[in-house]
Parts: sequence; structure tokens; C-alpha cells
Amino acid sequence: MLVVASTRPGRLGPAIGEWFVRATAATAAELEIEIDVADLAEVGLPFLDEPEHPSTGVYVHAHTRAWSSRVDAADAFVFVTAEYNFAMPATLKNAFDFLSREWAWKSCLFVGYGNTSAGSRAVQMARGVAATMRMLSIGGDVYLRIADDVFEGEVVANERREGYARGGLTQLARAAAVLRPLRGQDGRIVPARTGDVPELVVLQRACWVDEAIANQTLDLPALTETAAQVEAALADWQVWVIRSGARLIASVRARRDGEAWLIGRLMVAPDYRHQGLGQQLLAHAESHAPAGTATIALHTGVRSTGPQTLYRQAGYTLTPEGAPPGAVTMRKAAVLAESAVGMNLP
Repeated sequence: MLVVASTRPGRLGPAIGEWFVRATAATAAELEIEIDVADLAEVGLPFLDEPEHPSTGVYVHAHTRAWSSRVDAADAFVFVTAEYNFAMPATLKNAFDFLSREWAWKSCLFVGYGNTSAGSRAVQMARGVAATMRMLSIGGDVYLRIADDVFEGEVVANERREGYARGGLTQLARAAAVLRPLRGQDGRIVPARTGDVPELVVLQRACWVDEAIANQTLDLPALTETAAQVEAALADWQVWVIRSGARLIASVRARRDGEAWLIGRLMVAPDYRHQGLGQQLLAHAESHAPAGTATIALHTGVRSTGPQTLYRQAGYTLTPEGAPPGAVTMRKAAVLAESAVGMNLP
């Protein structure tokens, strides 16, 4: 992701971002890199307005969920930042502050621009914030002095500077490949694969023991499904998982059900509960509701007080219809999910 930080009228950020993309096009093609340009003026984040701490991953607003999904999908970042009063723009700091885990264990490169210092003081500040977010600044940053390097709103051609940009992108990709395994240990939400099926079966068994006790029945699909049935569900549902190292520790699934977006099998390994993973997975599944969805629905056990409390906190209410035997249905309006459609969700 290439992030254009400045949002002020007459800014040079978009032109400098376009220059970087042009200068590195051949390198990007050779390394099979796709560059997602995120202009913060178009992203349109308000100043931080989430009630929960970003580390929880519990996001109330559609703009946060869309930004989370977009940042989470990126493997590395190029930050194009102006320097205002010896510092980075507040818009860039704000974009950092909305999220937490989505930034972690990813490489970053800076392209600074300004007058006397060519943006170097803004980059120095932004690099410190990035390090706090557990990002790796690879060095090799590119600096442009406006008086020397920009003419009539365009970056002046300079082969040496373009070489720096190409070299920076190459290093960025190499560092991203090294850091990728660490993100798996940090709770990244990714689509399930066929190879995950055996672990999904085990996770279901472990998680639904409590449900069986609470509801006084062993006749629960999560306890009785075979591996073949779990694998078949991958074709009918969108399924996401979280790993800690090599271990699959949490999962959720969702699919269209008439006018509703049905969420199911939200499960977190018993020893990883109470860390916000359930809230993160629920929000992630909600954010993928397709256009035209009227409500988001889920089923849980009649006596499953823990899950019911979680869902109520997320805005769900009990409804009388549509539940299988021994279960209740909970619903909420799909306004947030519909607002997120078309905003580069993975």
C-alpha cells in the first residue's frame, strides 16, 4: 500500500505518489507486486472516533472496518508524507491510531518531501510511530526538496532518484517476505484452506464441549460433523481462521441466507479466550456482508449465556423466528456491512 498522507488543497502528495508508482512499475511487475494507492483525502477518516481501544480489534464504525480490511490486506507500505512545522501531517498520525495489529510485522519505506529538510523531519517522526506499531522501517528512504525536485506540480525526472525508489521497493518486498511468518503468530485473520480441515474439526470439538454442557445435549452438529462435512462447508461458506504460530486457534464463517448475512461457527480455543479474538472475528465476518443485505443473523444455544452476552454487546437482539431446535436467533441491521461494500475489502 502506498499511503498519500497530506489532505490539504493544492498538496503535492498525489503527484509524488504517482511518480513513485511510475518509477517502480517495471520493478513491481518483475517482483509481482500490486500497489494499492490509499490517498487519505479519499479514504476520508474522521479524527479517531472509536470507543474501544484499537488493540481490541472491536470497531463500531464502517469507515474503521473498511480501513482495517484494506490495511490488513497489505504486506508492506510506502508512506508519502509532507513536512508541516517540522512534523508529519496529523492525518497520517490519525490513520496510524485507528488500528493496531493490522500494521504489525510489516515493512515500510518513506518518501518525504518539503522545503529546507526535504521532509526528513516528518519521516523521522513517522518512523518512530511506525516502530511503535511493530513495523520495520527498512531505510533507503527517498527525499524530495520541492524547490529542486518539483516543477509545476510534477516531479522532475532524475534517474538517480528513480533508482533509489526501485531499490527501496525491492528491499521492501524482501523484508515483507521475511516478516510474513510473524504475522501468522500475531493473530491475522485469513481465509481457511482445505489443509485447515483437520484442525477445524478438533477446534469445533474443543469449543462446543461447553455448549453441550450448558444446553444439556450432545446432539450438536459441531460435535458430530465429520472432516468431509467440514471440508464441504468450505464451498458453501466463507470461512476465516486465526493462527498462533502453527496452531489454528479461532475461526468463523458466513454466507448469504435470503436477505440476511448468516454468521456461524464463531469459535476460539479455550486457552485463547478473553483476548478479543471473538470480537475481531465477528466484526470481520460482518464487514463482508454483500450489498443488499437487510440483516446480519446468527444462531446460538438457548442456554449459551456467554455467547449471547457477546452478541448483545455487538448490537444483536433476540428474534423469535428462524432458529433450529434448541437454539435462538439473534439479528441486527446490516447498515455497517452495507456501508463497507466496495471499499477494497479482501
